[in-house]
Amino acid sequence: MQLMRFSALAAAFAAPSFLAPSPVHAHGFAGERFFPATLLTDDPFVADEMSAPTLTLDPKAADGSQTFGLDFDLSKRLTPDTGITLSQGWQHLKVPGMPEVTGLRGFSTELDWQFFTNGPHEATAMVGLHSSWAHTGRVQALGADDFTTLSPLLDFGKGFGDLPDSLPWLRPIAVTGNLSLDVPTKTESAGNLHPNNFNYGFAFEYSLEYLQHHVKDVGLAPPFDHMVPLVEVSFSTALNRDQAGQTIGTIQPGVIWSRQYVQIGAEAIIPATRQTGHGYGGLVQLHFYLDDIFPNSFGVPLFGGK
Repeated sequence: MQLMRFSALAAAFAAPSFLAPSPVHAHGFAGERFFPATLLTDDPFVADEMSAPTLTLDPKAADGSQTFGLDFDLSKRLTPDTGITLSQGWQHLKVPGMPEVTGLRGFSTELDWQFFTNGPHEATAMVGLHSSWAHTGRVQALGADDFTTLSPLLDFGKGFGDLPDSLPWLRPIAVTGNLSLDVPTKTESAGNLHPNNFNYGFAFEYSLEYLQHHVKDVGLAPPFDHMVPLVEVSFSTALNRDQAGQTIGTIQPGVIWSRQYVQIGAEAIIPATRQTGHGYGGLVQLHFYLDDIFPNSFGVPLFGGK
């Protein structure tokens, strides 16, 4: 019910932008390809954006527990090619037969460098370092870590608009991907071993906006001509210690709708392995493009101009 109420509120908030002019984004572009801010996996570009909020109802864990999360992310370009992201979350945990627990999750940061963009081939890539900081959440109650984890990463994106005109229905396809390695600063605490994890995720997108406005006029009208149906998958495999070989992950089909200033996305959450949990969950996100909302102030890189 909470997700349904938020969906209705987000739709009401964004309704006036249906009448706005066609977007001229400064973010997430490689040539004519616009990469929306994906909900599960990282974006392959630096930007001035904010997710406020992301609501997540996770599938039930093996012990029957279930979490509901409220997360906020803020991304800011330091230069046109480098940026930082700050993330903080709040979580509600319900375990059968136990009192419900709420509190902050761990605080995290990410420093990124977008080192490659190829407009004609709609390709982009960046490297970065994600840090989940110790002692920044309710450690005992919600499992927030008492150690810092550093995760070097590689994110990339590729649109298929450079395919020949004889393949028009394939040109709206785009794929983004993330690869990272978790390096905990403690290998053991409170009797628990902390493995190195290899994380890998992909988003498979079909841009109706690209189809309608860059491939051919198929008669799509608002709001459908600015939608991107997609499927995201994300997995994490432990490489060592007593969890070696264990993999958790989810498959998340959904849709993103975006205009110049705001984006709304929703996805189902389907566990992909037995260790991940069972049943289904859901995710809804309201996302703001700050570079277009504040083009002469906050939306400008701190150094180096636009």
